[in-house]
Amino acid sequence: MRKIPVDRIRNIGFMAHIDAGKTTTTERILFYTGKTYKMGEVHDGTAVMDWMDQEQERGITITSAATSCSWDDYRINIIDTPGHVDFTAEVERALRVLDGAIIIMCGVGGVEPQTEKVWHQASKYKIPRIAFINKLDRPGSDYSDVINQIEEKFAVKTLLLQLPLGTEENFSGIIDLVSQKTYKYYEDAEGEIAFDIIDIPDEYREEAEMHRDNLIEKLSDFDLELMELFLEKKPVPEEKITKAVRNACLSLKAVPVVMGSAFKKKGIQLLLDAIVDYLPSPEDQPDVIGNSPTNDRQVTRKLSDDVPFSALIFKIMSDHFVGQLVYFRVYSGVMKVGSMVFNSSKGEKIRISRLLRMHSNKREDVDQVYSGDIAATVGLGGVSTGDTICDPNNQVVFDAITFPDPVISSTIEPKLTADHKKLDGILKKLSSEDPTFKVFTNHETGQQIISGMGELHLEVLRERIKREFNVQTRLGKPRVAYHETIAEESSGENRYIRQVGGRGHYGHVALRVAPISTNGKFAFYSKVKTSVIPKEFHGAVEAGVREAMDNGIIAGYPIINVEVTLIDGSFDAEESSEIAYQIAASMAFRDAFRKGKPILLEPLMKIEILVQDEYVGEVISDFSAREGKIVKMDIKNNLHIIDGLVPLSSMFGYATAFRTLTQGRANYSMEFYDNVAMPEKKMNDVLRNELGIYTSNQEVINE
Repeated sequence: MRKIPVDRIRNIGFMAHIDAGKTTTTERILFYTGKTYKMGEVHDGTAVMDWMDQEQERGITITSAATSCSWDDYRINIIDTPGHVDFTAEVERALRVLDGAIIIMCGVGGVEPQTEKVWHQASKYKIPRIAFINKLDRPGSDYSDVINQIEEKFAVKTLLLQLPLGTEENFSGIIDLVSQKTYKYYEDAEGEIAFDIIDIPDEYREEAEMHRDNLIEKLSDFDLELMELFLEKKPVPEEKITKAVRNACLSLKAVPVVMGSAFKKKGIQLLLDAIVDYLPSPEDQPDVIGNSPTNDRQVTRKLSDDVPFSALIFKIMSDHFVGQLVYFRVYSGVMKVGSMVFNSSKGEKIRISRLLRMHSNKREDVDQVYSGDIAATVGLGGVSTGDTICDPNNQVVFDAITFPDPVISSTIEPKLTADHKKLDGILKKLSSEDPTFKVFTNHETGQQIISGMGELHLEVLRERIKREFNVQTRLGKPRVAYHETIAEESSGENRYIRQVGGRGHYGHVALRVAPISTNGKFAFYSKVKTSVIPKEFHGAVEAGVREAMDNGIIAGYPIINVEVTLIDGSFDAEESSEIAYQIAASMAFRDAFRKGKPILLEPLMKIEILVQDEYVGEVISDFSAREGKIVKMDIKNNLHIIDGLVPLSSMFGYATAFRTLTQGRANYSMEFYDNVAMPEKKMNDVLRNELGIYTSNQEVINE
């Protein structure tokens, strides 16, 4: 029997912009729930959740860490995610398996670029969330300004549940608008932060009553009973407000807002109360829908211990002590040690030899896990992030997790020739852990190429190779992950006829290729009758097109943003074969692509710069010299906030240059925005300098 009922489980994640206080908040929660006896600090490198050496040295979260704790007889499973955009895959896979999220915002910085990113990621997965306004003890903090930013940038209703007692350095407590009590913090005899629960001070009573009335008025839009009490000006009980806030949060109609200072240990207990009061349990979520692996029939899995087992693998990582750790979320049924499960994504049976409940990089053995749980296992060879594991006799495949494509690449080689084979295995292992880290070999040069989400991403991986696997490597100069596409519609045709070993091969296709604007997408359609080309060969035609797209046409970069239509062709009843249609389609696509005014696409990055007045001129001048375009400028708390767009190719080495220009006092953050067409002159320069190809007036040299 399960020890904790499923309605008392909360699977949540902490998400935010870098340096908003996610890891510090998690450390405080682990202390106050009794999970740790001493609070770790990010700046001291002692945070439990930042267990990697690099995390402790750099003061940032690199890999999402999972833990669980108890509060008021509730189990809270927590995933602390990175805030740096280079590690966005960690956020994406966490959101895929979480039920609720805490979006942490700095009381000074407010809604920052990565805040927007994780907010929209949470919206994509329909994750209910609470906003926690942190760092209210900092000079320049302003909770009302942060709330205005949330409402303006995300077009959502906010439910303000608390008010600060004092501002900035005088922040000393929290007024709870639901219970109408004040939590007044002080330092006890042992030097620990404690609090007294008191009535709302007289000087704050009028403001608190006004905000409580506003809260009830907002909630009355979602709750008829509350509306009647509000209109009749009757007292509204605390439990009715709590229920209405929970319903509004779970239905994604509004976002509860709480506040505090994690570093100063204020507001953490109230945040824990908000997590159990307002965020969903696994049973509050709708049934999970997948497909049968045998016939594509839709399959529904209900959250219950009494139905067939199913789970989704969301993270894989290496562990020196137990080998490969596989994290999964159980959506239905029970998994026991020794049981046999089926990897329906790969079509393989697996025996479960060990089950673990994780606490950062420490682990606790358990005999079984239940529906709604997040757990880990070891010894599952051949699995990938996004695979479904299930009951062998009741198979289901859930939608896999999608990840962004890499935007930067570099050559890598071991410093010692003897380490070549070892490095191959290491890179394969790291790419299986991180879906945004890609490895391939340039067959012309024999060099290994690694691709990732940014310079920091590749540098962190290189450092991991050195520390965890004891292999020294050299990285080449970073290169941008360009893409190819066409600017005009065109068509191509190819007839493939060969005699191989006495057997004939015949394939004949005509294709129309057109550009589409949807970033990174590809669409394939067929408009030929089965009498022209039988249906069984259409898949081979699409496979031939995809093969050509993967390898590129003008420069070897992957092709995106095209729509391909099979418009004509023919077949031979005796000699047509799939391989012939695949080759014919690949060659027809190449022909059409060259006629369609090929262009290169480059990654355009969105950047936000926060800079002091004395450096703003030099920063703008340098930014403009890097082909940057300023979209918006603002001033807040004596800082210039510059929003802009800039090609990634211009930003290599920017961190060092920016630090020099601003004497290390300013900050910036950058994330992928879009793939955009490269100017013709720049495209010619790229082809000539990087590939030894020269083009003029869009005339692409044939292979």
